[in-house]
Amino acid sequence: MRQTYESTINNHNLTTLSNIEKLISLGESETLEFKSSFNNETIETLVAFANTTGGKVLIGVNHKNEAIGVTINEESVQNWLNEIKGKTTPFIIPNVNIVPFEDKAIVIFTIQEYPIKPIATRGRYYKRIVNSNHLMSISEVTNEHLRIINSSWDYLPDSIHSLQHISVTKIEDYIKEFERKNDTTVNYTPLEFLSKQEILRDDKLTFGAYLLFVKNYCSISDIQIGRFKSDISIIDTISLNTDLLTELNEIIGFIKKHLMVELIITGEPQHQERFDYPLEVIREIVINPVRYHTKLVA
Repeated sequence: MRQTYESTINNHNLTTLSNIEKLISLGESETLEFKSSFNNETIETLVAFANTTGGKVLIGVNHKNEAIGVTINEESVQNWLNEIKGKTTPFIIPNVNIVPFEDKAIVIFTIQEYPIKPIATRGRYYKRIVNSNHLMSISEVTNEHLRIINSSWDYLPDSIHSLQHISVTKIEDYIKEFERKNDTTVNYTPLEFLSKQEILRDDKLTFGAYLLFVKNYCSISDIQIGRFKSDISIIDTISLNTDLLTELNEIIGFIKKHLMVELIITGEPQHQERFDYPLEVIREIVINPVRYHTKLVA
């Protein structure tokens, strides 16, 4: 029974009602919980799963283990994801499956065990024991934090994303810049280069590789920058959700745009530019918060 349970609970093809019904028949457990609707308890369960071994929350199943469905619209699930992100620290974003059920739907949230723990929601930390959530004590929170404090988050495996989520072109562009700056030639393929840098492990992404070379929208990086005219007046802003290297360049470009610049005529064909603040200093200020997350940024 245990083997059957685990094989069913870990089935990632939860796109048919028959598979969902099999899952429901197993009942709640250390890695499975049912909710008739989305609420704060749903987020507490996702946090508990993230702090333990991961799990699934089925929205649209009542306490009697009966599928009842839930009414959603085009924005419902996205609003739920935004609420989960906004109410968790560090924020978590589960995977989502939506299965039609009569004129409603059953929504499945899947969350992996989070590498950096513990996760909190509204200032509280939970862990999963058997089939319920338990509030973690101060000593448990402290011990969990101390256990992982020496781990480097960016070198941990990214269980959510795969190689299809990163851009080979971005890696190739970085290699060209790496060769130029270091006056060397890289005789590796892009993926071999990442492996040599230890941010690709056993052909699987780490969080560092994802952050540096994400193909399109980055789900775990959100940067908002503004130029303030006063405490409440913003005259220019940018919003970034892409790879770290592009974000760094965009940030520095945004700052340069708002600096005073002095043009110096030197007699050479091209004049020199002198900014209010040295660009090297600005670059260091921008990079330093990121440098702790990946050794490739330089």
